[in-house]
Amino acid sequence: QVQLVESGGGLVQAGGSLRLSCVASRSIFGIRVGWSRQTPGKQREFVATITSGGTTPYTDSVRGRFIISRDNAKNTVYLEMNSLKPEDTAVYYCYTDFDGGRSWGQGNQVTVSS
Repeated sequence: QVQLVESGGGLVQAGGSLRLSCVASRSIFGIRVGWSRQTPGKQREFVATITSGGTTPYTDSVRGRFIISRDNAKNTVYLEMNSLKPEDTAVYYCYTDFDGGRSWGQGNQVTVSS
């Protein structure tokens, strides 16, 4: 079982920036890690992933504004969010794809005011 602890969320005005962090309880070396988000009444939406090889696909709505990165030595994945929009308001969840399945963080609220 993997524990994922997220931090960095909060309230920000449109156009501002936040950086989310997700610390895993075990090594993330060699696996995919990423971020999804969810608003009430909707399924979780893929945001971004970073593979073990450094490939970083993004969903269209955040491409060019968000940057995903990882620090394997710290068991941490980051999501730098820039030029935030009200529609980015959601609970953001970190995930890891170990052989045992996908694990999720507890979620971190991001609220963007207009």
